[in-house]
Amino acid sequence: MADRGVDLSALPVEIREQLAELDLELSEGDITQKGYEKKRAKLLASYTIQTQNLAPPPEYEGQDPGPSSAPPPSNASSSSSSSRQRRTRRPHRSSGTRDERYRSDIHTEAVQAALAKHKEEKMALPMPTKRRSTYVQSPIETCTPPDSSSSSDDEGGLGGSGVQQQSPDSWMNSSIHGSSTSSSSASSTMSHGESRAPQAPQPQSQQGPPYTQPPFSHSHPSALAEAFAHARIEAPGAGALGPDGTPQPQDLARACDSRVDLPPNVIVRGMSRGHSRSSMMETADGVPVSSRVSTKIQQLLNTLKRPKRPPLSEFFMDDQEEIVEVPRPDPNTPRPEGRQIIPVKGEPLGVVSNWPPALQAALARWGATQGKSPALTALDITGKPLYTLTYGKLWSRSVKLAYTLLNKLGTKNEQVLKPGDRVALVYPNSDPGMFWVAFYGCLLAEVIPVPIEVPLSRKDAGSSQVGFLLGSCGVSLALTSEICLKGLPKTPTGEILQFKGWPRLKWVITDSKYLTKPSKDWQPHIPTANTDTAYIEYKACKEGTVMGVAVSKVAMLTHCQSLTQACNYCEGETLVNVLDFKKDMGLWHGVLTSIMNRIHTISVPYAVMKACPLSWVQRVHINKARVALVKCRDLHWAMMAHKEQRDISLASLRMLIVADGANPWSVSSCDAFLNVFQAYGLKPEVICPCATSPEAMTVAIRRPGVPGAPLPARAVLSMTGLSHGVIRVNTEDKNSALTVQDVGHVMPGALMCIVKPDGPPMLCKTDEIGEIVVNSRAGGTMYYGLSGVTKNTFEVIPVNASGVPIGEIPFVRSGLLGFVGPGSLIFVVGKIEGLLMVSGRRHNADDLVATALAVEPVKTVYRGRIAVFSVTVFYDERIVIVAEQKPDASEEDSFQWMSRVLQAIDSIHQVGLYCLALVLANTLPKTPLGGIHISETKQLFLEGSLHPCNILMCPHTCVTNMPKPRQKQPVGVGPASIMVGNLVAGKRIAQAAGRDLGMIEDQDLVRKLCMWPTMMHQFLTEALQWRAQTDPDHVLYVLLNAKGVAVCTATCVQLHKRAEKIAAALMERSGINTGENVVLLYPPGIDLIAAFYGCLYAGCIPVTVRPPHPQNLSATLPTVRMIIDVSKAACILTTQLLMKILRSKEAATSVNIKTWPIIIDTDDLPRKRPPSIYKPPSADMIAYLDFSVSTTGMLTGVKISHSAMSALCRSIKLQCELYSSRQIAICLDPYCGLGFVLWCLASVYSGHQSILIPPTELESSLALWLSTLSQYRIRDTFCSYSVMELCTKGLGGQTEMLKARGVNVSCVRSCVVVAEERPRLALTQSFSKLFKDLGLSSRAVSTAFGSRVNLAICLQGTTGPDPSTVYVDMKSLRHDRVRLVERGAPQSLSLMESGTILPGVRVVIVNPETRGPLGDSHLGEIWVNSPHTATGYYTIYGEESLQADHFNTKLSFGDPHTFWARTGYLGFVKRTELTDSSGERHDALFVVGSLDETLELRGLRYHPIDIETSVSRAHRSIGESAVFTWTNLLVVVSELCGSEQDALDLVPLVTNVVLEEHHLIVGVVVIVDPGVIPINSRGEKQRMHLRDSFLADQLDPIYVAYNM
Repeated sequence: MADRGVDLSALPVEIREQLAELDLELSEGDITQKGYEKKRAKLLASYTIQTQNLAPPPEYEGQDPGPSSAPPPSNASSSSSSSRQRRTRRPHRSSGTRDERYRSDIHTEAVQAALAKHKEEKMALPMPTKRRSTYVQSPIETCTPPDSSSSSDDEGGLGGSGVQQQSPDSWMNSSIHGSSTSSSSASSTMSHGESRAPQAPQPQSQQGPPYTQPPFSHSHPSALAEAFAHARIEAPGAGALGPDGTPQPQDLARACDSRVDLPPNVIVRGMSRGHSRSSMMETADGVPVSSRVSTKIQQLLNTLKRPKRPPLSEFFMDDQEEIVEVPRPDPNTPRPEGRQIIPVKGEPLGVVSNWPPALQAALARWGATQGKSPALTALDITGKPLYTLTYGKLWSRSVKLAYTLLNKLGTKNEQVLKPGDRVALVYPNSDPGMFWVAFYGCLLAEVIPVPIEVPLSRKDAGSSQVGFLLGSCGVSLALTSEICLKGLPKTPTGEILQFKGWPRLKWVITDSKYLTKPSKDWQPHIPTANTDTAYIEYKACKEGTVMGVAVSKVAMLTHCQSLTQACNYCEGETLVNVLDFKKDMGLWHGVLTSIMNRIHTISVPYAVMKACPLSWVQRVHINKARVALVKCRDLHWAMMAHKEQRDISLASLRMLIVADGANPWSVSSCDAFLNVFQAYGLKPEVICPCATSPEAMTVAIRRPGVPGAPLPARAVLSMTGLSHGVIRVNTEDKNSALTVQDVGHVMPGALMCIVKPDGPPMLCKTDEIGEIVVNSRAGGTMYYGLSGVTKNTFEVIPVNASGVPIGEIPFVRSGLLGFVGPGSLIFVVGKIEGLLMVSGRRHNADDLVATALAVEPVKTVYRGRIAVFSVTVFYDERIVIVAEQKPDASEEDSFQWMSRVLQAIDSIHQVGLYCLALVLANTLPKTPLGGIHISETKQLFLEGSLHPCNILMCPHTCVTNMPKPRQKQPVGVGPASIMVGNLVAGKRIAQAAGRDLGMIEDQDLVRKLCMWPTMMHQFLTEALQWRAQTDPDHVLYVLLNAKGVAVCTATCVQLHKRAEKIAAALMERSGINTGENVVLLYPPGIDLIAAFYGCLYAGCIPVTVRPPHPQNLSATLPTVRMIIDVSKAACILTTQLLMKILRSKEAATSVNIKTWPIIIDTDDLPRKRPPSIYKPPSADMIAYLDFSVSTTGMLTGVKISHSAMSALCRSIKLQCELYSSRQIAICLDPYCGLGFVLWCLASVYSGHQSILIPPTELESSLALWLSTLSQYRIRDTFCSYSVMELCTKGLGGQTEMLKARGVNVSCVRSCVVVAEERPRLALTQSFSKLFKDLGLSSRAVSTAFGSRVNLAICLQGTTGPDPSTVYVDMKSLRHDRVRLVERGAPQSLSLMESGTILPGVRVVIVNPETRGPLGDSHLGEIWVNSPHTATGYYTIYGEESLQADHFNTKLSFGDPHTFWARTGYLGFVKRTELTDSSGERHDALFVVGSLDETLELRGLRYHPIDIETSVSRAHRSIGESAVFTWTNLLVVVSELCGSEQDALDLVPLVTNVVLEEHHLIVGVVVIVDPGVIPINSRGEKQRMHLRDSFLADQLDPIYVAYNM
């Protein structure tokens, strides 16, 4: 800054006025920082002192009291002497723009200096994307007066000065750096990276490992800083990329090439299965890079590529689990070096002869002897005296109340209150008189008063905790005033509302007219003060619990005596009290000690301070008050308003007690106030900061000084030292210093020492920060009703370094952190409850608030309302900052402010923020006096009910304790040693097989063999002809509609004749030859089956395709077109309706309708028979093509031969025991996989009757499937997960209604879910439980498993053991190992067997890289060998290598002769305790997930479904979710089921749960509308489609958060 060498106090008055004006403009946002600096430099140019070699400050600096002397070196603000003129000019302008507890111009300047250092560097940081409609700013309901946050209760009303920052140069390797999730390839090749021109490509190969350069070097400006100083976002489509993002043309070409002429989201299998996906996955080039989202992610990646500040310490991994190691201690960490502290003694408590034996006795004495003497003056809302209560009145009313409480509450014979009972006192702050009477009335009645705040609504913040207090104190009666009672919330019947968590209370009004005058002979009993409880003061803990600190009668009296001695109170003085009179200093000085000394108290309520901030100063002036009791905010408000009143004098004050003077930020408020009011007679020595806590009561207070004596010293401490709990004088740079003022000496009669805040109460060393503990008769005695907690706080015996107690006497923990300075002065640097322990270092919440407020909050933060707290995520505390945003703040301003706060906190405190959130103004929960209720805010944050309007998560920055990424070992071990290794380890080779596939199934067929040729196993066409001849009227198929009515049936002969008609039509058409492909485009039904056999009869190869959705042609027709093009179909068979759709105008907008192949409508074909039915020359010829889009977005067609088709049908017939007398119900899509086989082929082969239920019919009639099972008494049924989910969600609550309708499914013995994925255990269990009432057996539900290479590998048939469930350790699974654990073990995953392996099928678990067989404790790829494996991929490119790789692969060792097909799924085999039909122990196959879908992050293998399950549990409003990676960033997409205001709540919860459960950092969180995540007909998520849509910016997300 320009004024570094300028002595401001020596400047001419007019220059100082102009500077003050400038400061004010800057603080109110009327001028930019740059403009401010320019103008300021110009003003000071001629006065600048060139020499700037200033010596470092000495350890403790004396403060010169003189008004005209130079400002105190370490903390006088640049505007210190000019503040008088500044305030005079524009009194109210900046009032309330920021929380004045933390006001410090020096700190602001230091923060601005740190931020200015980073201005030159530029880097775009991605701003969150928010849908415009999402947030409508709510109007501010109740405009709070200047600073509603003022936290006049215990929130540390801080005064704001003194923290200065660490040199911004050390901010080098700033907070946003190397992504902890990125694999070594992404992060290790990046060095710190100089700042480059935005378009320059960043070479990635030249550097070695990270951290080769010193971490704090000047040559590498911080990434975060540049990013934050200029967070700008490029316009969509502008193509601007971050430093890293130039598109590589060849990659783009490659990615595009892989999708020639196809719709954007499907890749055709057959071109290089690996290639098309990897070019999308491993490079950033799968989409046009100009799209907005990918540009932003690119920016994020560039930001994350810089390494973190602290190099990650090495972490090791056990064989079974990674251990998060405690970082090795840094040798440079400052350590305490002093000697052990000696307890500090206060001066002895003097004995004064006329001190009363009890406090009530003092009141009795003054009431009798000084009845007319004023005790209390209350002010009205305008600040004028409302009434004065004399000692006589106070005494008589208190006696009346005591009498009423003891004698007049119940009926004549029963006494409602007995001495020692607890009574709540509920009085507003504006009515001190009623409170005084109630308090002393209770003392005289010997009942125990428990003062609490007036509840305003049922949902008050912390209301249930106050209920806990009342409950723990056993309160059943509440005293209040008539006016207050009228204002309490009521039920419609007029009764007082039952507040949340409160016990039932009886309310008693204490206004005089309701009290009974006692009889002449009745006198209250006033015993000598003893150890019985006198009153209970409430205290809110860090986690929100409200406890009652019990103060005994003797402690109350002793405390009054020691305060009288320390403050030198005299009889008849006047005291102005601005504090809350119900607790703490306001109660101790203003209600108790004042009575003891017959002081006249003037109570200034909070409401008056809001309306007239100067009222307390005027009262001091008018009443010539000797003592004033204030907080820092009152000093600040008075300063802001002092110009309104010229003729005031503070000369009468001998003591200005600053109640929150223990707060390190109070020093600047005191200085600034003195600067302004010295001219009004305020003497420097009267300012008396003090330190208090509810448990220890007054810990220390500065005694009023002697005029002219030097003022006490200041301590200028290093913030780095403080974070390690060590006192170090700051010599480095004033930016990283905290200036602290003393709080005087220990109280009279007390003993104090400093102990370690955690662990056993070990005495600290002299240069160590610890918790202040006090032994005194004048302190709290216990937490009432909570003996367990009491022991740890009120009965602490300090121990020395060797653990030996230093004495017998118990000390009380004060909750204050501090140290003893020279001359036994006490210094306080923070409170235990504001302590944030991050990575072993201590940070103070108030210090962070001060830094945040110093970052130009004027445009963004509403009334300086900021909450700081920590949450525990992944074994460490993480810092969260929540602020209220101004109603008119723009998105850009807010984001800019958040970015700069991150930067400033990292720079000054060297700690990373985890989350920074802005909420709408006036929405944070408030304490009774308007401050922010921190624990309630934290609770809302953790449960996802905070509703932020802006959020910035920085997990990459602050999570530095991640386990070390796994290094995959090179496979250099030979096959033999692996085999031996497996045997030595006692592991079986992981393989399993189904039973043998015999030649002939049953005797029935043997008898009929004469009619059915012996080739029956090879061709299904012959089986159909044979059935049409032998059993023509046997019904094979029944098709149901939504009403459950059979709309179509097909007997053997009907099906045969319909097939003949279609075959004839195909043979007649020229251009359709034998062996050509024919597409079948039909809705689910019997037409599809007939068309299939018609094609076989004509010698054509059928390809079944799902018809396009008439309402959504643009999305569904391109896939149809693609399959037609890829399969080179010669003809399309379809219905009349679909033919019209294919040729419609709507279709023309999506595809080229002029190039369709021949379309034949099969609705009205003439009755013709084909000249002959085609019989293939060999059973190995292709029977049909099975096309399907996999979950990774690959379109894959496989060739199924005639022999495979027959073998599969036989295998299913054996497994499920299917005969012509049986009925099965099928609710599946009939277009591919096992669904097609069951729908079209199995009945023709086995002769059983299939009842067909198209899944689309369930949408209009949910109960159709279940009622069909009941109506037809079905034993075996097949469905998909989507059908099961539809029933579970839609019919879950209707089981009683279904029961009433007679639905009973006890007949079902096997309900098989057909899928190509891991069994969804949670869904199948929910389904079983829900429909148990309808008779469904818990053993009935099971799953089948198939893949592209083999359509059915497992199927739970009627024989064989029930499917088993195991629990595996997820941490081991990520290392491709299988370790079974007990149910409920932490980090365990339950897996269900995927059904019994089909007859004729063998599986082996193989290492996908080495292709060697694995032991059964390993996760590997499932390879399959069976007669029904597909022949190969149908590909127009004829890539033979791919066929060989997937369909005819051999193991690298073990069994080198068998040909296996690779399923592309990972799984394992476990031998169970159960036995199969042959009596052998049963080998179960467990499918874990698709190999193509696994996410390789940090060298570990993750399955998307596991992360998605965790995410779905994170918040009630998350519906479906999906995850994918993009260049090593984990992207989570969640559908929002709740209202849009919940959208931003999900971001931290999703990030937390993934970090906690999977040890991964989420890079991007995308919140979308329900239904956006694409799901295929089998109910599987299409994650790659989603990924492509996201990168191409087609999702229209509600919110996208880029985690830093």
